Amino acid sequence: MKSTQQSGKATVFIVDDNPAVRDAIRWLVEQVGLNAKTFASARDFLAAFQPGMRGCLVLDIRMPGMSGIELQEKLSREQAHLPVIIVTGHGDVPVTVRAMKTGAFEFLQKPFNDQVLIDAIQAALGKYSAVWEQEDKRSQASRSLATLTRREREILELLRRGKPNKVIAAELDLSVRTVEGHRAITEKMGVKSLGQLIELLLKSDPDNVSN
Repeated sequence: MKSTQQSGKATVFIVDDNPAVRDAIRWLVEQVGLNAKTFASARDFLAAFQPGMRGCLVLDIRMPGMSGIELQEKLSREQAHLPVIIVTGHGDVPVTVRAMKTGAFEFLQKPFNDQVLIDAIQAALGKYSAVWEQEDKRSQASRSLATLTRREREILELLRRGKPNKVIAAELDLSVRTVEGHRAITEKMGVKSLGQLIELLLKSDPDNVSN
């Protein structure tokens, strides 16, 4: 079995009504150094779910109450960026199609090969790590933006529009030196350049820059 390094705060969430299956997958996941949490039902998982969770969801389809597909669809509607790996002993074509249309990362039939499951989990965590990194950067940018003064926001908006220092100074009735001093907001926002700052803010929420 291949080994892997723990992926930061990422956790493998295992949702299956069969305790033997839950324990087996949890043991398997922990053997390769990943965090694992188990849930006996979709409702139990939703009770613990928080936006911004990082990890991979290993999900059974047929469970009492809310089915695995219903849970997957609910998370999809809420735009939860959790890759879903479906594992089931009752898979058929319509179920597979429905799961894949909702964005399932992988669909495995029980009994599955241990290495195939681990490979799927590692692939899912690897693919989504870039998504989570961008989300974290956007959240940090939003928090940093909230610390800017009104004047810094005004200058940032004009910089975003591509206006030079002299024009900004004239429009805001400031000295060029004052405008140049406010350009240091890049350091305050924790980025290396004004271009990186503007790009990050535009990706996050363009309206925040001018509000």
